[in-house]
Amino acid sequence: MTRPAARSGSRASADRLARLLNLVPYLLARPGIEIAEAAGDLGVTERQLREDLELLWVCGLPGYGPGDLIDMAFDGDRVTITYDAGIDRPLRLTPDEALALVVALRMLAETPGVANREAVERALAKIEDAGDLVGAPVAVRLPGDTPRVEALRAAVEGGKALRITYYTAARDETTERVIDPLRMLMVGGRAYVEAWCRRAEAVRLFRADRIDAVTELDEPATVPPQAVPHDLTEGIFRPSADLPLITLRIGRGERWITEYYPCERVEAGDGDQWLVSLRVTDLGWARRFVLGLGPEVTVVAPVELAEQVRATAAAALDAYAVPTPTAVPRLPEVDPERAPSGDPAVAGRTQ
Repeated sequence: MTRPAARSGSRASADRLARLLNLVPYLLARPGIEIAEAAGDLGVTERQLREDLELLWVCGLPGYGPGDLIDMAFDGDRVTITYDAGIDRPLRLTPDEALALVVALRMLAETPGVANREAVERALAKIEDAGDLVGAPVAVRLPGDTPRVEALRAAVEGGKALRITYYTAARDETTERVIDPLRMLMVGGRAYVEAWCRRAEAVRLFRADRIDAVTELDEPATVPPQAVPHDLTEGIFRPSADLPLITLRIGRGERWITEYYPCERVEAGDGDQWLVSLRVTDLGWARRFVLGLGPEVTVVAPVELAEQVRATAAAALDAYAVPTPTAVPRLPEVDPERAPSGDPAVAGRTQ
């Protein structure tokens, strides 16, 4: 069984929602418009537009009965909105709704990597003013926010080059680098610094919790023209055909791997076992990954990875198999004939 591309489906759903929200005011302003003309204006096919119109028929106000749903009339290939379910009325927010929006916008404003923070701040000010929530005692802190993240954000916004000490998990090594920051990002609940790395001479992502030390340099950050930010719409790790492909045989207790890591193929094996194939950055990372799993995981391919795992596991077992010599205290030799009666050394040796 092959896993579906769920992320592409969620992107299509989001695009369709935005199109539907724009569709009603568009049709209200153009009663009797031809479907072909509307489809051309909206950049969709006629078939897609008709499917959107069918969906609008079941959209509306709570209650979802007569007089609650959006209605429209068709005259041949022309369409007219006859009831908009109040979508043209000015939005009125209850105090709870206004407070929920304030919290969401403040969280968005605190998220590293937001491209247009000024627009978020303007919207926040309008909602607070309209809802009489100016100075509301609401404090928002993202799960990934730490003093380290706040310090990094300040350093990035300062526009200076940074010297960092960074732990690279894929190679299990710590290096010192000078970087020219591009932006801060929050992806999957983790904060990242995206920067031009002078050591690698390329754009790199540095996880905030793996930056052991950071020093702000006197020189300004100088980002070369060829430095292009990563497209992270599909996540941090983007498997490609040039990366090593590994295949694991996993038991029921390790099926979480298929939910946590992007897998190219998941097939049912014997009994409760699955065969899982996924791309990895390198075999060194894959070796540490497999060694950290339980006994229900077996490397099927490549052979090189299986040999590395076997050799490392054997070396670990050998280290445990040889006990560390310890000094055993020896009791002094005592002549029973010369020892005083009641001597514990004698009593212990003569019983």
